[in-house]
Amino acid sequence: MKDLDTNDLKSRCDSILRNLSSGPSRVPGVVAMVTDRDRDIYSGAEGERRLDGEPMTEDTVFAIFSTTKAIAGTTALQCVEEGLLDLDAPAKEYAPAIGELQVIDGFDDEGKPKLRAPKTDVTTRQLMLHTAGFGYDFFNEVYKRLTHEHGQAPITTASHACIRTPLLFDPGTRWEYGTNIDWVGQVVEGIRGKRLGAVMKERIFDPLGMTDTAFTRTPAMKERTATIHARGADGSLNPVDSFELQDNPEVDMGGQGLYGTVPDYMKFIRMWLNDGAGPNGRVLKAETVDWAAKGALVPPQKVTMLKSTIPTLSNDAEFFPGQGKDWSYTFMVNTEDAPTGRPAGSLGWAGLANSYFWIDRKNGVGGYWATQILPFADGISFSGYMDFESAVYAALAGE
Repeated sequence: MKDLDTNDLKSRCDSILRNLSSGPSRVPGVVAMVTDRDRDIYSGAEGERRLDGEPMTEDTVFAIFSTTKAIAGTTALQCVEEGLLDLDAPAKEYAPAIGELQVIDGFDDEGKPKLRAPKTDVTTRQLMLHTAGFGYDFFNEVYKRLTHEHGQAPITTASHACIRTPLLFDPGTRWEYGTNIDWVGQVVEGIRGKRLGAVMKERIFDPLGMTDTAFTRTPAMKERTATIHARGADGSLNPVDSFELQDNPEVDMGGQGLYGTVPDYMKFIRMWLNDGAGPNGRVLKAETVDWAAKGALVPPQKVTMLKSTIPTLSNDAEFFPGQGKDWSYTFMVNTEDAPTGRPAGSLGWAGLANSYFWIDRKNGVGGYWATQILPFADGISFSGYMDFESAVYAALAGE
């Protein structure tokens, strides 16, 4: 790649954000940033935190939902480094409650769940790779039925009850995206003897200078929080003031519970670009980053399209349809060069309210795109993100 013209990068990205936050087909507001290994090389904010409200700014606080997962996974990798966590030991050795869960084999004639013991114990490796057997009710009909017909607590309650769901299949037999990383958080808590949020602050946030990321917002963070909006079938947007992540949750949900700012997440991305090194010391060893960043699913396990079962929460969703995707500890890995310019072997994922990120360790660049819209895979926000990522690579290539 050629030397980057930052003015060109700014012009390309500013235009995308500006066009996307105005007109009939718009997002309420967006913050997007790009970093290299040393510093942020682009930052943009357009639109409003809430329709007809305060303007979106770089320091706006977002519910980052599943982009929490990579941070929780990092705390588990630290436990592995210290010899405290055996990824292939039964996870119940660290989080006993997971050993009580059974496999659901459908429903009987009276509509009651048919449960049985799993053939093997769940391991933390399976949890980190999403092969342990857990799902989400908005991507799985069985979990949806458990929630709607049998009183299963939804994940928005951030409770012990909401993650104590039956397994959808025997551990290790296939890939299914779900509450696995929430259980990784429970494993870490069992090892450290502290709440996950305290572990993150001590071992990730403080070393990286992430002062605006937490499971419970400070008053200052609350004042800067963007509102989640619902996209109607006609494309309209409506604020949903009642839909937000809980502060002071019963469980620090490692899979989806953090609030944070985009500048904070860029510090986390930079750590992965720098092989685990942060400005105030090392967060992970370089050799840990090297193996953790590689796809680790065992064929025929593979990352599949996320098929929506609750259209108000998510559309059908898939990155780079038709291309292979693997899963690492704990990111999606694209196994082919993506049409945006993202090379094979890069890391990335997303959050329910239409936040997206990628980490390209080959070229030393990464980015984060934050909006607050439901359902997930919003056509307008996701298309804008794809344009944003493509513009970054075009600018890097001097095209």
